[in-house]
Amino acid sequence: MNALLRNCSRREFLSTTAAGLAGFAFAASVAPAAESMPQRKFTLCLACGMIGVSGDPHQVVNWASQFGFESIEPPASFLAKLSDADLQAYRETMKARKLSWGAAGLPVDFRGTDAAFEQGMKALPGFAKSLQRAEVTRVATWLSPSHRTLTYRANFRLHAQRLREAARVLGDHGIRLGLEYVGPKNSWSANRFPFIHTMVEMKELIAEIGGGNVGFLLDSWHWYTAEETEADLLTLTAKDIVMCHLNDAPKNVPVAQQVDNRRELPCATGVIDVKAYLGALMKIGYDGPVACEPFSQELRKMPPEQALGAVAAAMKKAVAIAEGS
Repeated sequence: MNALLRNCSRREFLSTTAAGLAGFAFAASVAPAAESMPQRKFTLCLACGMIGVSGDPHQVVNWASQFGFESIEPPASFLAKLSDADLQAYRETMKARKLSWGAAGLPVDFRGTDAAFEQGMKALPGFAKSLQRAEVTRVATWLSPSHRTLTYRANFRLHAQRLREAARVLGDHGIRLGLEYVGPKNSWSANRFPFIHTMVEMKELIAEIGGGNVGFLLDSWHWYTAEETEADLLTLTAKDIVMCHLNDAPKNVPVAQQVDNRRELPCATGVIDVKAYLGALMKIGYDGPVACEPFSQELRKMPPEQALGAVAAAMKKAVAIAEGS
């Protein structure tokens, strides 16, 4: 009897185990695949000045289409001079080439004297109106990360006051303002008083400015030199970002010794983690322009089309890495 019970128990165990394994195999076969990277929404932006290439605005449209860019930097002074008919024709050419706008620069000196700032502010409404007429919705600028005489607190108050005024004018014309922090240690320690040079500090300034139309100009170089991570990027939302820059850093240079104007094309060295940087932008759904800013003297010596081809190839390689393709 005990032997019979033992045999029954063994048969039941084997039957149960087999059923369990079969169930596990079935579950594994229907389990969802690993989560894929969200589809890219941002555009590859051609900003000729950043790569040392000169060309008239019509040529830039042709180059952008030829090399596979998806947006272009707005030529503000050119747009301001166009008649309504010529502007419409230019915009129709852009749309036929499936090109959108990147970000224009902010033509206001908010870092210097009161007189210089006031002069820039007098011209800002006309500048903003001209951009609005051309359907440009983004303007961006950078902040100096140190000051000779102003303490952090005094400099913060000054920036908040001046940039709030500029943002209000831009906002009246449907334009967002992107602000870039500068990350390298040799930049923020260059003067007696360090200033904003990290993402979290910039968040504080943006919150202080208020208005709802101020966000980040993010740069992979400054993100890297500020020793920030993908997790830092994921604290942002798509609407927090106005513009992005992409580049790489020289090899065999400690991050604290990197110098701001000595950069590389994206993916040239692999020092900057483009997969994490661009991958985070895709995860949060950023849909604005991403432009290359390598500060490369070698690139600037190339003929225009060679330089454009090198930039386009580097940016597309970075996107492919981020997408895992």
